Amino acid sequence: MEADLGAQASVAAGGDQSHYLRHVLRLEPGGAVILFNGRDGEWLAHLQSDSGAETMIKAVERLRPQVTSPDLWLVFAALKRSRLDFLAEKVTELGVAELRPVITRHTMARRVNVAHLRARCVSAAQQSERMNVPLVHAVEKLKSVLENWPHGRRLLFCDESGEGPPIAEVLTDLRQRHSLPRGGGQWAMLTGPEGGFSPTELDALHKLPFAMAVGLGPRVLRADTAALAALACWQAILGDWHERCRFEPLPTED
Repeated sequence: MEADLGAQASVAAGGDQSHYLRHVLRLEPGGAVILFNGRDGEWLAHLQSDSGAETMIKAVERLRPQVTSPDLWLVFAALKRSRLDFLAEKVTELGVAELRPVITRHTMARRVNVAHLRARCVSAAQQSERMNVPLVHAVEKLKSVLENWPHGRRLLFCDESGEGPPIAEVLTDLRQRHSLPRGGGQWAMLTGPEGGFSPTELDALHKLPFAMAVGLGPRVLRADTAALAALACWQAILGDWHERCRFEPLPTED
């Protein structure tokens, strides 16, 4: 939802959302749903009525206050659509704040459908009870992204050449040496294409003052597997995985 949420606020579900509520979930007026907009927390709401292509929903009770997700980006070499869809869903579940697809020397896929990718992220956020949706950027060249890198954001890049120390050691050392709070600071993870980074790209990455190389073990991982493995390590050591999962089913009518 994009609209503001509050007690007794009525909001309209647009075409795709309305279709999902009516024809996929098959909810009738009075049926319970959960709403979030990334700003006002999570709300229990009830369907009111259908009006043409829109379905009206009334927020009733706030279930959870809005929480701030870790400021973690995934910068990744663009993938073919089937692998990209999978990656978008899983990194949303892993709490990534922004997805930034890039083109590297060995990147095969050159186009990314941002609207389609965002829709996959929305669906994954709903399924994982996340209260915000990652920002999805248009594809850019890796060189351009690095040249315009924001000050203060650390970059961890997955170095398949074997030059990077184990990721768990790097993250644990950073946390202990700098007394970093969990989920604090501005971070980004960079993963390469199926063919790996070129020697020129790796050399340039190693020279960046804000970048640190990390290794992902002795086996060659697919590009999407590498991204998920690296993000899981970050969340476990520096992220919000110290918090417990909360799952509660929707209330049902008696």
